[in-house]
Amino acid sequence: MNPAPQGDNGLCEPLVAAWFREYLPDATQGLLEFERIAGGRSNLTYSVSDEAGSRWVLRRPPLGIRHASAHDVIREADILERLQNVPVPSPIVVGKCIDESVTGAPFFVMDFIDGAVLRDPEVVRAKIPYETRAGLAAELVRNLAALHSVDPREIGWNALADRTDYIDRQLNRWLRNWKGDRVRDSLDLERTHAKLSRNIPPQCSSSVVHGDFRLDNCIVGADGVIAGILDWELATVGDPLADLGQLLVYWAEPDDDVCALENAPTRIEGFPSRDELLDVYISAAQQDADFNIDFYIAFNWWKIACIVEGVYSRTLRGAMGEIERSAESFGAQADRLAAQAWRMAQRI
Repeated sequence: MNPAPQGDNGLCEPLVAAWFREYLPDATQGLLEFERIAGGRSNLTYSVSDEAGSRWVLRRPPLGIRHASAHDVIREADILERLQNVPVPSPIVVGKCIDESVTGAPFFVMDFIDGAVLRDPEVVRAKIPYETRAGLAAELVRNLAALHSVDPREIGWNALADRTDYIDRQLNRWLRNWKGDRVRDSLDLERTHAKLSRNIPPQCSSSVVHGDFRLDNCIVGADGVIAGILDWELATVGDPLADLGQLLVYWAEPDDDVCALENAPTRIEGFPSRDELLDVYISAAQQDADFNIDFYIAFNWWKIACIVEGVYSRTLRGAMGEIERSAESFGAQADRLAAQAWRMAQRI
């Protein structure tokens, strides 16, 4: 069937509402309202609510070109279903749609989790008291360690469980994604990739990894406890130190000159340092501390630069829908991240 026309927000709302009435008839009452949720720059996320006050979250790929796996929302839904009995909080999937005639792309729907997404320092100050910020950070790290303790075979990833080439595959994947969709060249991305490829450390273990683990990919409840971890589209079996390195890269400190996020939520008083987070992880994961964290930090600066470069390309093409930032701002951010990746790569 031909893809359905999309509205300005990326959804054909009448057809999506009809899908809800057919597949979730006991959970919807009256007219549905759809609202784009700000935040992520890859898959598009929407709040859906009915007249009775029930709420859900819908995820679909970005508009326009999408890579075969990087924006596979049905894969993300399948991952969430695998994780339901894992000791980390994650959303519950209530429906999946692979019929692109509904709204131009596959999508899935999950239960709404009430709480705050700590996207910037202002939200942190409003929602998280100073004296509880260190505890929240420690809980975040313990959740990461708990995820890494999961045996991939227990959630059906037997075929991936013994692979030890995660970083090599990631380097190839993100380089391929960038080059396949790029609108410009980047010397820093090229030479950082070359340096990383020559210095890949042996993989210490094979664990379930999130692939985009950071504070603003969590929902924090009114009690200050993490109620849900979001954005599982990049999850797979891999090197747990890659997840750890990414958390540390995103964990901006007040005096940082370059931040992975433009307005990082952790860049205020009360949060522990990256070194303190590293100590919490080593303790919680019972991890041998003899590893080259600098490699994983450089790798993640490079990976994030590739991701933002991709957002820049899609924004130029109009594939991100209506957003609050210009393509040029994403391009400048990608340049800063790529330069930082090259600086960090020279330390390994």
